[in-house]
Amino acid sequence: MTTLTTEPLATLIERLYTQASAATSPVLSTVPSEERERLMRSKTEYLDLYGMLKDLWLPVSRDTGKLLYMLARSAKARAIVEFGTSFGLSTLHLAAALRDNGGGVLVGSEFEPSKIALARRHFVEGAVDDLVDIREGDALVTLASDLPEAVDLLLLDGAKSLYGDVLSLVEKHLRPGALVVADNTDYCPEYLAYVRSPQNGYLSVPFADDIEVSMRLG
Repeated sequence: MTTLTTEPLATLIERLYTQASAATSPVLSTVPSEERERLMRSKTEYLDLYGMLKDLWLPVSRDTGKLLYMLARSAKARAIVEFGTSFGLSTLHLAAALRDNGGGVLVGSEFEPSKIALARRHFVEGAVDDLVDIREGDALVTLASDLPEAVDLLLLDGAKSLYGDVLSLVEKHLRPGALVVADNTDYCPEYLAYVRSPQNGYLSVPFADDIEVSMRLG
């Protein structure tokens, strides 16, 4: 038995996925698809885009959540950084792994205050709030300092155009063998080119449709 598959987390996660699938965004529905695609790739208007998305949960899939738990457990992670907390579903999976690894800290970043407030309630309900440090604001600021000296796993699941920028902030903290998991990488060609180039110190492979799993070689 694991923290992920027992109470209170198992029932909480299932309930949250049900809520996530029912959420809608009236504001986003008025934006043409071409404009959405442009905003997804913009390095200057990402705050506008994610403001429109504040009612959507934007969670990792159920399978990706399980993958995150498995990777964090197998890496014996004690220090995790997450870019893009939203309502906290991916955070719950990673925090469960920390608990089963014997403890640690997950540093997350989310700029939408309403999402942070609800995510923190979820962490309390899931009994993992003691493991999670969510920082409010732009990740380019909140993740620029006061990170764990050695990071075991980095999850990139916020504004897609910033994956490379966030990686550059965390990179010096990644221990040899640390994992970097990036979701929705179809929007991140520059990021993919970087982690797939051997000269940059990563071994990287695509996983499923749009996930990239990379290992820091040190």
